[in-house]
Amino acid sequence: MVLAAATFVANDSFMKLVLADSPPMQVLLMRGIAATLCCLGLLLALGFGRDMARALHPWVLVRSACEVVAIFCFITALKHMPIGDVTAIAQITPLLVLVGVAVLWGERLGGARMILIALGLMGALLVAQPGSAGASPFVVFGFLTALGTALRDLAGRKVPAAIPGLVVAFSTIVMVMLAAGVAHAAFETWATPTPSHTAMMLAAGFLLMCGHTFVFLAFRHGSAAAVTPFYYTFTLWAVLSGWLVFGEVPNRWAVVGMLLILSTGVASVLLHRRPASPQALTAGKPRAGEVGTARI
Repeated sequence: MVLAAATFVANDSFMKLVLADSPPMQVLLMRGIAATLCCLGLLLALGFGRDMARALHPWVLVRSACEVVAIFCFITALKHMPIGDVTAIAQITPLLVLVGVAVLWGERLGGARMILIALGLMGALLVAQPGSAGASPFVVFGFLTALGTALRDLAGRKVPAAIPGLVVAFSTIVMVMLAAGVAHAAFETWATPTPSHTAMMLAAGFLLMCGHTFVFLAFRHGSAAAVTPFYYTFTLWAVLSGWLVFGEVPNRWAVVGMLLILSTGVASVLLHRRPASPQALTAGKPRAGEVGTARI
């Protein structure tokens, strides 16, 4: 999840640079073409060509459709709201995932885990510091972004283990690309990209492929309770990118928030690695919220 957050933010940074001169759906389309070429080449090189048909598995398609909803809502919110406000709202995604696994599959979370998640959310809000623009009517698209992302991760847990993560990522990338292409043709005018824009979109496409693969593997091999706290590192990477790429220096409250995010992440790891009780060991099963070694 940490790697997924880093690659997604790097991808978003390239997109932000290109968005200054190109319409948003065109940027999504260009990135999708680059990501499709990268992912397809890697699939064939690794011998997964025979697994391509599995990209049409119902749960894979549901996961990809949820990503389309999330990314389109994110672009809409980003166009009308400050990026800090959109980022802050998106931080409710881990809470929605935890609620989903508890309601749908009865996964036990525990009070300590919920407290750590809430503290991580507080840290993310300190970093993003949403302002009065949060009252914008477009704020609903920010919440829909979080809901779509949470549904994507929940659907990913139902994808059969036999389907390679790279195939799942390929399905998501292609569906978003096709949807962006339709939207661009309907509502935008093509802007000829420069060579630098093309290079950045190629890099963004590769990073997007990596990000989708990492986040899918995170939820496949780890319980939601163990993985979701590290979703908050998305905000940490975003602040670092703003500082290093765009010259945006975080204030002291943002620094406090980053420290809180890191602290809750470390605490969650320590909580996740506590030894099982004698009863759990006798039963031969991992405790609730832990991952069986057979899945790793």
